[in-house]
Amino acid sequence: MTATVAIIGRPNVGKSTLFNRLVGKKLALVDDRPGVTRDRREGDAALGHLRFTIIDTAGLEEADPGSLAGRMRAQTEVAIAQADVILFMIDARLGLTPMDQPFADLVRKSGKPVILLANKAEGKKGLDGIFEAYSLGLGDPVPFSAEHGEGTSDLLEALAPYVDVEPEEDEPFDESYGDKRWVDAPAAAPEGEEEGAYDDPSKPLRVTIIGRPNAGKSTLVNRMIGEDRLLVGPEAGITRDTISVDYEWRGRPVKLFDTAGMRKRARIEEKLEKMSVQDSLRAIRFAEVVVVLLDATIPFEKQDLTLVDLTEREGRCVVIGLNKWDLVADKNGLLAELKEKASHLLAQVRGVPIIPLSGLAGEGIDRLMQAVFTAYEVWNRRISTARINRWLEGVLSAHPPPAVAGRRIKIRYMTQAKARPPTFALFGNQLDHLPVSYTRYLVNNLREAFDLPGTPIRLHTRGGDNPYDRNKRAG
Repeated sequence: MTATVAIIGRPNVGKSTLFNRLVGKKLALVDDRPGVTRDRREGDAALGHLRFTIIDTAGLEEADPGSLAGRMRAQTEVAIAQADVILFMIDARLGLTPMDQPFADLVRKSGKPVILLANKAEGKKGLDGIFEAYSLGLGDPVPFSAEHGEGTSDLLEALAPYVDVEPEEDEPFDESYGDKRWVDAPAAAPEGEEEGAYDDPSKPLRVTIIGRPNAGKSTLVNRMIGEDRLLVGPEAGITRDTISVDYEWRGRPVKLFDTAGMRKRARIEEKLEKMSVQDSLRAIRFAEVVVVLLDATIPFEKQDLTLVDLTEREGRCVVIGLNKWDLVADKNGLLAELKEKASHLLAQVRGVPIIPLSGLAGEGIDRLMQAVFTAYEVWNRRISTARINRWLEGVLSAHPPPAVAGRRIKIRYMTQAKARPPTFALFGNQLDHLPVSYTRYLVNNLREAFDLPGTPIRLHTRGGDNPYDRNKRAG
């Protein structure tokens, strides 16, 4: 079993910088100000020949248990309980502070092996802090620089007795944002074969949850996994990093990504919030399904529509969750009204599923996951070329494309180029003059005829002769 190593220490001693170095990618947000990390984050770490799970934690502070800082400390204490080994980190440049000793006592009382890491020890400025660290009674400090990578051999030697050695994989698997090696589904279903979805039930479905600040994303994820894994509270904007957690629904593995709330761009001024938003955008790009979580008491704000549009432009399938549904009085009336609004405001994902739920009460989660897997199947759907062109013939007869400068636009052929999202190629003459309204007409008919609700649909035009016309090629 893989050992778990937790990084513990005061705010701003460099815990997230070390975490990023050990996992080999910039997953945790890093900034000069203290208190950037709030939730605990896990990752697969490598140090030389050692392989282990690393946990990044919020900075330890003395605070009232009910305050945000107190709840952050509680999350850190959970990480200490889960760890096999603790990396207790101090800032060698600042030396010891009054906060270090009580926290050193905390990790000592855990009974877990503790490695004292004197970070920011590059150059001569950290020497005094290294000598002071002996007074903590945690053994010999390991001089280290998380930013520059100095002292890694000493850290490896200190960790080696507690961490198993595992063989390296030929190609490392990126657990944080999914496997980047997946390929798109085959283009169109071969003639004579059943149409269906490209799916691997053993592979975790990547589901990213986005929304405005205080929409209840972290509360929902906590309820789904059945533990207080993510920091929650009445304060808006608690989540800063994108945090991934494992989940299983009806035997199907899922990797959930909780993201920072995204406000209107004009309101984002601080560098840290910009970094949080960029982290959320990256989580959308690596998702397969995106749940846009709305506050049912103030739904379809402009920012909600922007987030749905952003997800559609990234080509990800969308499910809308109406959170805090337990606070709504006229449930039937509001749901009907919101579905009617969605058909007008979100025409680009017409038919998108809208699921009422309550993360706090745990209501509607099963319906949400059913909608997520259904949307995923639609996103993967492949349609045979023969069916597409039988449909196209009927559509063109009912409503032929308009003429341009006296010459009629001629559409000859259509095929599905790929799935994820469903993407179609249209062949004909003068298609670069095809009006947007007619393209929208084709997409809407495609969506209805082949049961593609809510998913992004791409339609690309190609000029010239039909490449699938055997008579032309023979000639």
